[in-house]
Amino acid sequence: MEEDVRPVGEPAAARRRPGRLPGRLLDDRGSATAEYAVVILAAVAFAGVLVAVMRSGEVQAILTELVRSALTP
Repeated sequence: MEEDVRPVGEPAAARRRPGRLPGRLLDDRGSATAEYAVVILAAVAFAGVLVAVMRSGEVQAILTELVRSALTP
């Protein structure tokens, strides 16, 4: 097993192991915010496509007929 040797006062996250990236590249602060931003952008893009589809004449006719048939006894 590897022995964990580090100077007194050095945080565990500052340990260096062979083949690992420097600590600043391993820092994941803000990654959740970035993930939320990507999800929001995808949702806005999907909403834009949905609005474009809903505005087409064929889809409006289908939806109108669907609502009429649902409301008539």
